[in-house]
Amino acid sequence: MGDLLTTAEYKAIAATLELPQNAFIDGSFRPAISGKSFTTVNPATGAALAEIAACGAEDVDLAVSKARESFDDGRWSRLHPAARKEVLLRLAKLIERNSRELAVMESLDSGKTIFDCETVDVPETVHVLKWHAELIDKIYDQVAPASDDHIAMILREPVGVVGLVLPWNFPLLMLAWKIGPALAAGCTVVVKPAAETTLTTLRVAELAVEAGLPRGVLNVVTGSGSEVGEPLGRHPDVDMVSFTGSTATGRRFLHYSADSNLKEVVLELGGKNPCIVLDDAEDLDAVAAHVVNGAFWNMGENCSAASRLIVQKAIKPKLLERVAAHAREWNSGDPLDPSVRVGALVSQAHFEKVSGYLAQAVKSGRIVLGGESHGGTHVAPTVVEVTDRDDRLAREEIFGPILTVIEVARFEEAIAVANDTKYGLAASIFTANGKRALRGARMLRAGTVTVNSFGEGDITTPFGGYKQSGFGGRDNGIHAHDQYTQLKTIWLDLSDHADTALD
Repeated sequence: MGDLLTTAEYKAIAATLELPQNAFIDGSFRPAISGKSFTTVNPATGAALAEIAACGAEDVDLAVSKARESFDDGRWSRLHPAARKEVLLRLAKLIERNSRELAVMESLDSGKTIFDCETVDVPETVHVLKWHAELIDKIYDQVAPASDDHIAMILREPVGVVGLVLPWNFPLLMLAWKIGPALAAGCTVVVKPAAETTLTTLRVAELAVEAGLPRGVLNVVTGSGSEVGEPLGRHPDVDMVSFTGSTATGRRFLHYSADSNLKEVVLELGGKNPCIVLDDAEDLDAVAAHVVNGAFWNMGENCSAASRLIVQKAIKPKLLERVAAHAREWNSGDPLDPSVRVGALVSQAHFEKVSGYLAQAVKSGRIVLGGESHGGTHVAPTVVEVTDRDDRLAREEIFGPILTVIEVARFEEAIAVANDTKYGLAASIFTANGKRALRGARMLRAGTVTVNSFGEGDITTPFGGYKQSGFGGRDNGIHAHDQYTQLKTIWLDLSDHADTALD
């Protein structure tokens, strides 16, 4: 990724983009069988971007049948691992070659800042695909410790046809998180992008064919959750679904599985993630920078956002002073302006939802910073203190740039407040005491715990949650491949009686 361009240069690129409009099935674009379409809009301006195919159950049937055909004939599932690796590496190279186009497309479709798209989303997408590609021919099967008369082989086999249901907050990166290990394992996939953010998924599917991915291996069906997501979740010929999104929708996929073929379901869901700052934390200015980044990165539209600041009383005033100072640097504005750090919320409906929490913050809390919205598109980074720990602001996932501050007296109280949630995706703890850091990390009920930093780990570390933040598998790391494979035992009897039986 080169240097950032000017706003005018990004707008010039945006004006010349050829935006994909149709579903991608069996290696080519095609309209919905019904002929229906829906309008995707730029959330920052409300302007129409493209008319996207509004697919239905019949399109899902077609995509699944093509994915099944391509899986069963082995054009991808039985391809040598090194050959699969080369295709995915070529795809990563093509995404890198078209990175600027994809970054602008992502920003236009989602409201994300071009700064994030250029410096995080697109480069990380390339990195994720390269990492999983390189892993393909480096995961070994096993031989179990059987008796001298037996050999017990434990093999990994691709699970089959996989439905991948994407969220709208990181369309490109979450696509990579899922297709990387799924395709590496030898599965064929049907991708359902969020209706709000379809463009980059369709473009990547096109690039995948250019990279040499056989037709039918990667299919993209566009449309609503009810018209596409549910038929995919209920489809009897889909072997597994990986879903990232809201906890409420995740529950539906469990019902779809139970009501159909008991397909495997992997869920990565919501979070109300605690950030604990203890009174011995060092360099409060650096701590504040992590807190602000954790709360406001990607407009707070992040399942692992550090949305609850749990801070000991003695240092709260100094920390909040520094948090406010850092938060003022997170300016709102045109997502195609590379100096802007806070873009538009993804849709009018989501803006109204977050604005409701903003009104609650003004009503029930003490506003430290922010509290405003503008244009029907942007919510300013907001910091609000609450005294009632059962307040909606402290309990519910807002998915917007609103940081709730909760004061505690002791370490044990901080841990108890952090764990007092139905979620368990991520957490962080800041302290100079190594033993307290490790004790706290062990006591926090979350899938990822960072110490003296905000983050999610990296591609080498598994990502997923406890409790209602999801289950069934993990994204990232070698562990991500587990959810897209089945284990098969092959038991060989080498004893003399076996030879006699064959004579």
